[in-house]
Amino acid sequence: MEQLTTLDAGFLQAEDSDRHASLALGALAVLEGPAPDYATLFSTLGARISGCRRFAQKLQPHPLDLAPPHWVDDPDFDMAHHVGHIALPHPGGDAELFCFVADQMARRLDRDRPLWHIWVIEGLTDDRWAMLIQVHHCVGDGIATSHLLTGLCDECGDAGEGVASFADHLPGADETVSAPGQSGLHGVSLNPVSWASGLWHVSTSIGAAAMRAARGTVELSAGLLRPGSTTSLNGPMSALRRYSAATVSLDDVNRICRAFDVTVNDVALAALTEAYRGMLDRRGEHPDAETLRTLVPVSTRSGDASGRTDNRVSLMLPFLPVEEANPVRRLHLVHARLRRTKGAGQHQAGSALVAATNRLPFPLTAWAVRLLTRLPQHSVATVATNVPGPSQPLHILGRRVAQILPVPPIALQLRTGVAMLSYAESLSFGILADYDTMPDIDEFAHSIEAAVARLVSSAKRRKNSKNRRPLVGTG
Repeated sequence: MEQLTTLDAGFLQAEDSDRHASLALGALAVLEGPAPDYATLFSTLGARISGCRRFAQKLQPHPLDLAPPHWVDDPDFDMAHHVGHIALPHPGGDAELFCFVADQMARRLDRDRPLWHIWVIEGLTDDRWAMLIQVHHCVGDGIATSHLLTGLCDECGDAGEGVASFADHLPGADETVSAPGQSGLHGVSLNPVSWASGLWHVSTSIGAAAMRAARGTVELSAGLLRPGSTTSLNGPMSALRRYSAATVSLDDVNRICRAFDVTVNDVALAALTEAYRGMLDRRGEHPDAETLRTLVPVSTRSGDASGRTDNRVSLMLPFLPVEEANPVRRLHLVHARLRRTKGAGQHQAGSALVAATNRLPFPLTAWAVRLLTRLPQHSVATVATNVPGPSQPLHILGRRVAQILPVPPIALQLRTGVAMLSYAESLSFGILADYDTMPDIDEFAHSIEAAVARLVSSAKRRKNSKNRRPLVGTG
C-alpha cells in the first residue's frame, strides 16, 4: 500500500484551503512541425505512459483522515480522459498559446481519476505544435515532472522507441515504493492515545535536527511568522490566471557567471528581482529591503532517485534585493544572500522538519496544514523555483522539441510564481499569475530578458577593462 508522505498530502490540503487554487505543475513543450497524425501520437503516448504505473493510479482517501491518502489502481482508467486535442484560434501566436495555458492551469485536475493531463495543441504559427503536460504536485516535484516529460520523448532521437527512464527509474508493476516514515493502513490506530509514542519519536528527531541546524530553524520560523512589507503580490486570488514566458541564452548566463563569479541560479534570481522591482515601481509601490521575501524550493533528491514520482524538496526564504537599483550590485547581493541563507542551514532545517512530520500522527498534521493554509499570510511575497532540464534536444515521433517552458502553480495567497528550467542551450522562465494581479505580465517577462541583457553588457565591459593595457612610452 503506497501512501502519500505528509508533504505530498500537504499539497492536496493547500489546494483545498482555497477554492481558486490549483496545484498542478505544468510543462509546455513547443515542437517543430508538422504535427504527427493524432491517432499515431495518441497510441505512442499511451505506450510510453504505460511504463509509469502512477499514471494509471488514483488517490483513495482514508476515512476521517486517520491516515494519508494512498494510491490504488484505477479500474476504469482510460487514456481518452487524460489526453485532449485542440487547435488554437487565429493567428496562433504566443498570446493565444499562453492564454490557453493560463486557462488550463486555473482548472483543478479531477481527483476521481489519475492526476495528470496532456493537451495536444495545434494551430501554432511557423508550422509548430505544442503539448501541455499537467501533473498534480502531490504526485511529484519539478524534477520528477521533468523526468516524466523526458519519458514521453523518443530515445536517442529514435521515433520508434520510448525513453528507458520510465522503466528504469519509476515504480513499475512489481515495485513498491513506501513513503518514508509512514506505515500501511493495517498499522493505523483509531485510538488517539496511541499517538503519544509517535509524538515522542518526533520530539527526539526534532531535537537531533535542531542540534544540526538550530540557526536555520530559527530563521525559517521567523521568516514564516514575521509579516513582510505589504504589497499587491499577496492576497486572495480570483478564478482566472495569466501566463507568460521569457527565454535567455545559457551561453549568456554562463558569460555572466564567469565574469562575476556567481552561479546560474544567482543570475536567474537577479534578473527576476529586477523584473519585480520594475513592476512594483510602475504601481507606485516603492520596494524596500523586506519587500520580496521569496520561497525558493531546494531539491533534496539524490542522483539515484532522480526519476521517482514524489516530492523531495526543502526550502529557503531569502529576501531578494529588490531595493537595489544597480544591476551588478544587485547580482552580488543575490549571491551573498543566497550564500548566507545556505550557510545558515535553512534548507537543512526544512528537510529535518519535513522528515519529522512523517513521524507525527497524520490527523494532527492534516489539521495543522488545513489551519495554516487558510490563514492570511504576508510574510512571503512570491515563489521562485529552478529545475534543471534535459541538456540535449528532445524529440517526439521525430519532431524536435524547440522549447520547454515551465508552468508553476500558485496558492497560499501568493499571487505570482516563477519557474525556471534549463533546456539544451536556453534558460526559460515561466510566469503564472492571478489574472487581476498582473495585467502587465508580458512586460514583466520582457523585463527578465532585458535584465539578463544588461548583465551581459556589464560582463563584456568588465572583460574589456581587464584586457586593456596601458601604453608604454619609448622615450
